[in-house]
Amino acid sequence: MSLKSIVLKVLVLPVLLLPAACHSAEVKPLIQVAIILDTSNSMDGLINQAKSQLWKIVNEFATVKKNGKTPELQVSLFEYGNNGLSAQNGYMRMVLPFTGDLDKISEELFALRTNGGSEYCGKVIKEASEKLEWSGSNENYRAIFIAGNEPFTQGEVDYKTACKKAIKKGIIVNTIHCGSYEEGNLSGWKDGAELADGTYANIDQDKTVAYMETPHDKEIEKLGAALNRTYIAYGKAGSDGKRRQEEQEKNAIGVTMESFISRQVAKSSPHYNNSRWDLVDAVEKKFVGLDKLKKDELPEEMRNMSMKEKNSYIEKLGRERKTLQQKIKVLNDARQKYINEKMASSPAGNRFDDAVVQSVRKQAEKKAFIF
Repeated sequence: MSLKSIVLKVLVLPVLLLPAACHSAEVKPLIQVAIILDTSNSMDGLINQAKSQLWKIVNEFATVKKNGKTPELQVSLFEYGNNGLSAQNGYMRMVLPFTGDLDKISEELFALRTNGGSEYCGKVIKEASEKLEWSGSNENYRAIFIAGNEPFTQGEVDYKTACKKAIKKGIIVNTIHCGSYEEGNLSGWKDGAELADGTYANIDQDKTVAYMETPHDKEIEKLGAALNRTYIAYGKAGSDGKRRQEEQEKNAIGVTMESFISRQVAKSSPHYNNSRWDLVDAVEKKFVGLDKLKKDELPEEMRNMSMKEKNSYIEKLGRERKTLQQKIKVLNDARQKYINEKMASSPAGNRFDDAVVQSVRKQAEKKAFIF
């Protein structure tokens, strides 16, 4: 073989391999949801609903599949209409870019505070559609959910332009008006959704979630506490991650018992992944290798273990976690059956979670996501 032929093969081979490598990286389906909340003075009810219903919304994604695969869930959070924020930036801010860290999302929701301001819907939709790292594939589900109560028409950025540009990128815009259906219709909320292939909904932001106790709740609570003990912090992010998990347990039970039970169920879903701070998730997801961690990066109880002992310890905790998660899933199925039977004659709700869940199901199913 001539030197020229060898050089050509060396140059061409990486190019031939590149599409396969890129394709494998794109195989996992993706769900991206940007939540935009009005945090002006009158929106305490909306924020409280979002806090209390986060885990219920997450649980909607627990069993979703596409082509037999569990999708990755990414959530972003924005606030707008708060005069405690920069006027130059339109009284809005990106609270969180897309993340799969559900405890971090919960933490930031509980940190939101309302304050009077001007609500520029067009501007914040433009910001979310342009500044977030959206997937470029139309096979994935990408959606904005914006909630508020003032006219959709405020601000220098025309909401019509912002919504049209969003859907041109494949980003659906769903609008949730906190008030009457007709008021939202007349003030642009319905039109905004229709321009971007979205759903318009109106909700009663002051409606609280009624907790229905079931015979399964106490056992789910007990298993959830045992599940927490299978998480072990490692590395620089470890202590913060474990602290955040403990705080979000307290936050959930502080809102409603329904929120707390929903959180325990969410912890048994594939979307509750804490690889950045929990060693069991990190090893299972191949986020880190045990042999790559320094002694001071390990939890104290593992620092003097041999490599064989370390692997055995992590495997034992992993098996215990999966067993607990499976028990929670079985109990939750029974719990939901009990609730459905009791609520069979009750009218459909009009809360934040209802608006999000109904829209996601209808829109994602069009992209072959199966719930």
